[in-house]
Amino acid sequence: MIGILGIVVIFVMVFGGYLAAGGKMAIILKSLPFEMMMIGGAAIGAFLISNDMSAVKHTVKDLGKVFKGPKWKPEDYRDLLCLLFSLIRLARSNPVELEQHIEDPENSAIFTAFPKIQADKEAVDLICDTMRSAAMNYDDPHQVEEVLEKRMDANFHHAMHSSHALQTVADGLPALGIVAAVLGVIKTMGSIDQPPEVLGKLIGGALVGTFLGVFLAYGLVGPFAGKLKAVVEEDNHFYQLIREVLVANLHNHNPAMCIEVGRQNTPTHNRPGFTELEEALKEIKQAAA
Repeated sequence: MIGILGIVVIFVMVFGGYLAAGGKMAIILKSLPFEMMMIGGAAIGAFLISNDMSAVKHTVKDLGKVFKGPKWKPEDYRDLLCLLFSLIRLARSNPVELEQHIEDPENSAIFTAFPKIQADKEAVDLICDTMRSAAMNYDDPHQVEEVLEKRMDANFHHAMHSSHALQTVADGLPALGIVAAVLGVIKTMGSIDQPPEVLGKLIGGALVGTFLGVFLAYGLVGPFAGKLKAVVEEDNHFYQLIREVLVANLHNHNPAMCIEVGRQNTPTHNRPGFTELEEALKEIKQAAA
């Protein structure tokens, strides 16, 4: 919602200010389809050249994040800590029973209790693979932590591709606007024998290209790329939390301490309160009793 509001504010302030200053929309509206065809078409073409089809689909899909915001909400962080507590507690008390949960998370009663997390393949794979490593009696927690770090860096780099792709387009739009403006000037020079009122409209139409390139770059595409980057970085904290808790488990801290390590490493605006989390963990203990 805030994203839509931002777009409305941009258009109202830019074009409202232009009209308030005595500008006329007729010349912009007349040139807009042709300028948009040149600038927008060239930008899309450059985007297709610099990305493969999977990256194009990924970027188009990620555009929704600009308006939806981060996937993981504060209650999801609380649920994640509860899920990890259940798994760690079971791993300490009954490692054999744990195996069926990490080998088949889709049918696991523990994972099923948290459907949003269960539906996220990256989170589930990260949890199950790390718990499986712990079950194999890895004697060097730092080695597992290093493997997790490399895996998460690779996933984060992939998730950031859409933002980088959009920012590249934003960086090129002003130059494409100049290209369109130059073509407009060439068109104007071909009508140099026309009266001033005709030349004025032609020059104004040419300048629409420069305006459009800069406006799209800094008013829309650039902010889209920035917002998408912020959303990806925000959601990455969720997976960082998984790493923190499971690495603490590999160091043989008690389950409650592992969860507290995770809670303390949760961003402030998503961090569950100590009492709130304690109550949720009590419910899990009572249900398991």
